[in-house]
Amino acid sequence: MTSNAVRIGAEPGILARRTILTVVGLVFAIPIISMMEFTFRDGLGGGYTFDHWAALFDPEQNRKYRQLFQAVQNSSVLAVVTVTIILFVLLPTMILVQLQFPRLRRVLEFICIIPITVPAIVLVVGLAPVYSIVVRVFGSSVWTLAFAYGITVLPYAYRAIQASISSVDMITLSEAARSLGAGWLNVLWRVLLPNLRRGILAASLISVAVVLGEYTIASLLNRQNLQTALVQVSKSDPYAAVIFALLALAFVFILLLLIGRVGSTRPGRKTT
Repeated sequence: MTSNAVRIGAEPGILARRTILTVVGLVFAIPIISMMEFTFRDGLGGGYTFDHWAALFDPEQNRKYRQLFQAVQNSSVLAVVTVTIILFVLLPTMILVQLQFPRLRRVLEFICIIPITVPAIVLVVGLAPVYSIVVRVFGSSVWTLAFAYGITVLPYAYRAIQASISSVDMITLSEAARSLGAGWLNVLWRVLLPNLRRGILAASLISVAVVLGEYTIASLLNRQNLQTALVQVSKSDPYAAVIFALLALAFVFILLLLIGRVGSTRPGRKTT
């Protein structure tokens, strides 16, 4: 006897899925292609040239674009420090709450979600007095902006990590490892973190993307990052600004592919 499985709810067919993917792809592709075409324009003459791309690597133009390259370096440092804050502050806190203080889970979630409800300009107004103290303690280096970015990315990083935590029975795994004699550091490093790898990678990617695209906080706190430099350079050389914006998009896209690749691979299992 054969039985037919009954599907509950409507599922889009192959044509509908392809149509949706095509429309979404065009929404993202058309602006990027337009930006790419703009970088090859030869002014208002209607021709095309590679001079705008070549000028970025011309030693004679190095002083002109030094601000942009410094901004890229600053944003890279900010991305690394922000991801470090997420991995060494938020992640252990979420694991500790999940294992030892489950009643505080709602409180932690509420605290982490608050920044997404506060506009960036309002957040800066509140952080300005705090940064007057930060400057006295840590100096005015650009990396200190990562403290503000760590707050900004909290909602996104929390959701990404919490999705992995919810899909894993962490209490059972930790108790099993502890019953076999493993210390808490071994439980964390060799049992829990490998099972949370997808969430950790997703949180890191989102943090990098937010840092690379943030403008308001850096501008109002008088720090230079990629976005503030692009706004300044675009006033005198819009081609260079669009080229660096494309390179930033390409970097995030490649990072997304690499993280997706790493997150989808599983360590090989030895058979006996």
